[in-house]
Amino acid sequence: MQTTINAPWGVTSYGAASVQAAPDLARIRLGIEQTESSPQQAFTAARTAISRLRETIRSHGVPDGRVSASRLNLQTAWNGYGPERTFLGYRCRATFAIDYRDLDSLEPFLIAAVEAGANELEGVDFDISTKPELRARARTAAVQAARAKAELYAQAAGVRLGQVLHIEDVDPDSTSASRYRGHSNPDSASDADLAPGAVVVSAAVVLGFAIATS
Repeated sequence: MQTTINAPWGVTSYGAASVQAAPDLARIRLGIEQTESSPQQAFTAARTAISRLRETIRSHGVPDGRVSASRLNLQTAWNGYGPERTFLGYRCRATFAIDYRDLDSLEPFLIAAVEAGANELEGVDFDISTKPELRARARTAAVQAARAKAELYAQAAGVRLGQVLHIEDVDPDSTSASRYRGHSNPDSASDADLAPGAVVVSAAVVLGFAIATS
């Protein structure tokens, strides 16, 4: 069976790498929801709760620039379904996204936010503020892994690598990267190898090399 070589210009190799670091911030998603018998009462109750929550956020040292809030949303509220459902009133809702940096006081902050009027905690995701630097380290390591693999193939084939002809950035989490995953560097970090609670940043690259002729 003959195999067709579609790009006979040298050596192509794939490299992937991951780096990890302890999180230094939490992205918190909170919600305030108030149901009252009239639209005006619902808006008033929601605004009062929002004011208390904002004061609580500021008192914990979070600047306004790290807080984003949705507009107030108003809709009718019902209990049950079909012809037997009952009207509860008007529900006014707002959501907040907060970047919180003092992880040691995260639990007291969440308790204070709930006591201030946040009656929905949609989620807390941990992240790191230096992700661009981690991404750069991962990309550098991915290039090194791809080059080492290409050099191994060239040595085994009795040739020498020439100059780099092609560099392709690959999202390691994308569907298009699935065909490369079996060729990852076994020494690169994987989710199973990383400590719980660590933020993992990954990168991958495809390198194309010429074969040296002299």
